Amino acid sequence: MSKGHRKPRVAGRVEADEILPEYDFNRARPNKYASRYAAGSIVVVLEPDVAAVFPSAGQANEALRALAGIIQKHRPRRTAPGR
Repeated sequence: MSKGHRKPRVAGRVEADEILPEYDFNRARPNKYASRYAAGSIVVVLEPDVAAVFPSAGQANEALRALAGIIQKHRPRRTAPGR
């Protein structure tokens, strides 16, 4: 089955009197990762014990690239069917 294409939902303006009084947005801040998300970045959340080993994103990426290279070298090659 094919999924139809939908237009993204656009949030409309909400009038102040439509917002419940218990919602307080006075201290709200914009999401600092929104631009990365919009650009198509992938965000991976590390467990605290793993994050403690990699103090920066660069070090985590370097280790993952090294591991990916090892996995690709040792991955068994597929043979053509019927051989």
